[in-house]
Amino acid sequence: MAGLSVHRAGVVATLVIENALRRNALSAEMWQQLPPLLSRLAGDDSVKVLIVRGAGEDFSAGADIRELDGILNAPTGQDGGYLTEAENALAGFPQPTIAAIDGYCVGGGWQLAAACDIRIASSRATFGVTPSRIGIVYPLSGIERLVSVAGVAVAKYLLFSGDLVDAATAERWGMVTSVVEAHDLWSEADGLANRLAARSQLSIHAMKQIVDAIASGADTADVNQRWQVEVAGSDDPAIGAAAFAAKQAPEFTWAPRAPH
Repeated sequence: MAGLSVHRAGVVATLVIENALRRNALSAEMWQQLPPLLSRLAGDDSVKVLIVRGAGEDFSAGADIRELDGILNAPTGQDGGYLTEAENALAGFPQPTIAAIDGYCVGGGWQLAAACDIRIASSRATFGVTPSRIGIVYPLSGIERLVSVAGVAVAKYLLFSGDLVDAATAERWGMVTSVVEAHDLWSEADGLANRLAARSQLSIHAMKQIVDAIASGADTADVNQRWQVEVAGSDDPAIGAAAFAAKQAPEFTWAPRAPH
């Protein structure tokens, strides 16, 4: 059975990519389903963190090659078609996102992982960006994100060679935040998600937008000013300071009222 599913554990949502016969490659239909699914989750104030993972022992082998032309050349008006729409929807998700990567994370699978804020890989994960193996040009947004994450030299190596690299190499190149043993991957991702959920959502939402603005080269002054105004009107700073003084866990109250 192939498809996307969402599982909830309190304030943490987990998006699961499933296509067992094809290493969780996404069909055109699955790529199209991602943006509206993410939009619904983004509008749910009870979701504080999103984990993205593949079913079984692979993250995703990317776009189903049998449908590749229709995926990349879909009538979306964007370079990269459905794939780029899905990537942008994930990159723009307002809550923090964690990619929990096991097994294959290749092509469009890497593009989705790279769109997440934090990437945790198992020691058996394998990474690759493989357009040169099949004679296509990788979507522009995917190239831009790869350069931003790993740098120019690594991006060129991966794009030109189409080579697959192991998790240790990916970590050394800055493609993943950390590498853990395969049997610890899900508990590590869940543990991090719950720690993030316990932090001030005001701080996290603000700093995610500011960091993303810096990374994209956008003007950060306006973004920063809007969030400083939000901080001034919030109880979170006082709650955090009081909890710190009392050596207690803070119970922050800020929640997003509308997209910022």
